[in-house]
Order: sequence, then C-alpha cells, then structure tokens
Amino acid sequence: MNGVRWVFLDIGSTLVDESLAVRNRVARTVAGTGVSFDEFYDRMMEISRTDPGAYRRALEHYGLAPVPWDSADERPYPEAADCLQRLHGRYGIGVVANQVPGCEGRLKEMGLLPHIDLVVASAETGVAKPDLRIFQIALDRAHCPARAALMVGDRIDNDIRPARVLGMGTVWLRQGLGGLCAHRTDDEQPDHTVHSLWELADLLT
Repeated sequence: MNGVRWVFLDIGSTLVDESLAVRNRVARTVAGTGVSFDEFYDRMMEISRTDPGAYRRALEHYGLAPVPWDSADERPYPEAADCLQRLHGRYGIGVVANQVPGCEGRLKEMGLLPHIDLVVASAETGVAKPDLRIFQIALDRAHCPARAALMVGDRIDNDIRPARVLGMGTVWLRQGLGGLCAHRTDDEQPDHTVHSLWELADLLT
C-alpha cells in the first residue's frame, strides 16, 4: 500500500479470538441469577448492532454486576501468525490495544510476538483507547507520521474513529462483537473493510 510504513493492530477480535472469553464471561455473569445464559447473550448480540459497549448495556438492562475479563480464555486466530509473517518486513508491525498487564508475555505465548516490532498497551502506558494519546505514543515510538501509518481493528469507536482523527489510514476488521456495530457518521467511515486476517494480508501485500 503506497506510503504506508507501519501497520498497527488491535488485539481483541483482531489478532485474538475472544468468542470463548465472551461466552465464559457471560456464564459467570449470570451464574446464580434469574437470568439465563441465552437471555443475556442474545440481548448482548442485539445491542452490539448499535452499541459497542454491549456487555455494559446488557448488565444495566438486567441489573447485574460485572465480572472480570479472563485473558486465559483468549486464543489467537489460526491465521494470525501467518498474516503477521506476511506483513512483517514489508511494514513495521505494531500493536495498540486496551489490555491488562502482561500483554507482551501473552503475545509471546501465542507465538505472535516474533512478528511484532512494537507493543503499546493501555496497562503499561496508563492511557486507553479511544484516547488519542495512546495512538500518538505508538506513532512517536515508531518514529512514524500518522499519514504513513495504518490502524487495523474491530471497533469503530476505539480503533477507526480516533485513528482517522489523527490522520492515520484505517482498516475495519469485521470480527467479534465490534464487527457487528456499523459506522454511523463520516468520521467513523474506514478506508477499507475486511472480514478476516487473510483478507487483510491480501489487501496489504
């Protein structure tokens, strides 16, 4: 892709499949309540079509308390390593993600870290997406101007809109819950839309 020097990616529902983590979180959320798994899960899916904060909204709807996210339930998408390997070398590869501490270690355990040059995670920087500062930190560390960078993520609110504000190119990867929530305004319009990491690799190589 002409002019692009760095490709930055989100982690959840971008490089990592969170479907098991979502289902296990819902199961723990409704345990011992009068709300069934299917009720809560279906409600969350419905909300996801218009609101990326579907878990929080579903909690409010049923009057339930949140339970912590369990990163141990996350699994890399089967094609994640191959996709990164195809892109690595053509571009600098970075991660910009809202993550609990230990992000680099988890990426290493998943076999993804060898193909990643820079990891910028909220737990270590003290600032989280959609705050523009976390994207600027990544650009500064990569010594890359926004116009030469591309942000890839599943969430319009956390990935696409802030990256566009800074002048980065954007690719919306329609996976997970974030992939259900379509853009509504011009500043949420991604430059490209793909539905898998294979499509992303084909787009950029």
